Amino acid sequence: MDIIRIIVAILLPPLGVFLQVGFGGAFWLNILLTLLGYIPGIIHAVWVIARR
Repeated sequence: MDIIRIIVAILLPPLGVFLQVGFGGAFWLNILLTLLGYIPGIIHAVWVIARR
């Protein structure tokens, strides 16, 4: 299941984080990072998914 989340995180980083943690602080941080730059959003999303 984590592989599917990582693939989703690469395509849509906030969705990948949402599937992992819901509407928490990590989700809103990921939206901010994705708006500032797509690559930081991807890195953060993969990190959140791999951490849990």
